[in-house]
Amino acid sequence: MKITLELLGGIADKVKEELRERVAAVFHCPVETKLGSVDLTQAYNSERKQYLSSKLLTCLEKPKENERVVGIVDVDLYVPTLNFVFGEADISSGTAIVSLCRLRQEYYGLPADENLFLDRATKEIVHELGHTLGLKHCSNSKCVMHFSNTLADTDVKEAHFCPRCRPKLVF
Repeated sequence: MKITLELLGGIADKVKEELRERVAAVFHCPVETKLGSVDLTQAYNSERKQYLSSKLLTCLEKPKENERVVGIVDVDLYVPTLNFVFGEADISSGTAIVSLCRLRQEYYGLPADENLFLDRATKEIVHELGHTLGLKHCSNSKCVMHFSNTLADTDVKEAHFCPRCRPKLVF
């Protein structure tokens, strides 16, 4: 399997490279990064001041055989039924999107913590990739597939699949 991180908007090179390395370490497969050319404004909802994640998902490059594509954005995402989402996956297409926006301490008026931010971003990318590989949410709060309703949920879970979820991965 190959994973492509499609960067939509300005993502710092240091962040891009660190996420590529961390995701590769979890999945033990090639991970490449590429710049996407999606116009983010088409998904913007001015009333909510957020971007509709499902709209951006449809704009991602379609994966080749045995590939998964994850769009990475630094804007606030939502789905109509929730206040916000950290990410969303489309199982049928093998694509996912993850927002870095709410994963930063600075979003909450706190001092920056680059390592914590990268840990959170890695977990959310791995989580969404898990969905593209056939996994549903897990009841184990430490499992990367546990649903993150809050940032505290993301902080509690680990960046890998629990013993129940790992065997269910469909590559």
